[in-house]
Amino acid sequence: METCEESPWALQVEDLTVAYDIEPVLWDVDLDIPRGSLTAVIGPNGAGKSTLIKAVLKLVRTVAGEVRIHSERVAYVPQSGSVDWDFPATVRDVVLMGRYGHLGWFRRPGAADRRIAMETLEQVGMAEFADRQISQLSGGQQQRAFLARALAQEAELYLMDEPFRGVDARTEKVIVELLKHLKGEGKTVVVVHHDLQTVRSYFDWTVLLNLRLIAAGPTDEVFTEENVRRAYRSTETLLGEGAS
Repeated sequence: METCEESPWALQVEDLTVAYDIEPVLWDVDLDIPRGSLTAVIGPNGAGKSTLIKAVLKLVRTVAGEVRIHSERVAYVPQSGSVDWDFPATVRDVVLMGRYGHLGWFRRPGAADRRIAMETLEQVGMAEFADRQISQLSGGQQQRAFLARALAQEAELYLMDEPFRGVDARTEKVIVELLKHLKGEGKTVVVVHHDLQTVRSYFDWTVLLNLRLIAAGPTDEVFTEENVRRAYRSTETLLGEGAS
């Protein structure tokens, strides 16, 4: 994983292949994400969207390829279903975990860290729940708490895996406003997304994926009916196209 502040790209993926056992999940993916973009990664279930995020973060082993991250600080919001919500921690504790990258392992959060934690909870409308056990929150509230944790990292690149899945309308509005705020600050945000109806209104850059990369670029250019149709075709057909 390399960093380079001079690059116009926040993230570059070259020839990336990931397989579980012998089944390919991502196949020979080349991808560039520009700095300051708000990017949707879309495709059918099983297309490799979450695997792409995890491969970038080195949370899964790759078979081949290279990932270059041109940012010093990266924040990750996992799928809510992958989190142990019974972990005995308050909302404030969870958000303070986002400060550990700044503190190191042997320093305790100080007043400045607690202030940042509360500010991020204010941003997502969760300040009043700071002392609540994370397990006592609704699904939408838990998602907002994890977004606050990501904000507390003060990152340059944010990777979010299905942050809108299963949330209520109020939480979705909060998330959209937050994403646009991050973009306004020059941050780069990459979001695994499933709602095709909101791609054009939420995102300025789009990646269509189904095992292979189908298309990537400005949303107005690549989010077309033809590309979406190709992305939602069977993986066997797409592999056959690549071999031809």
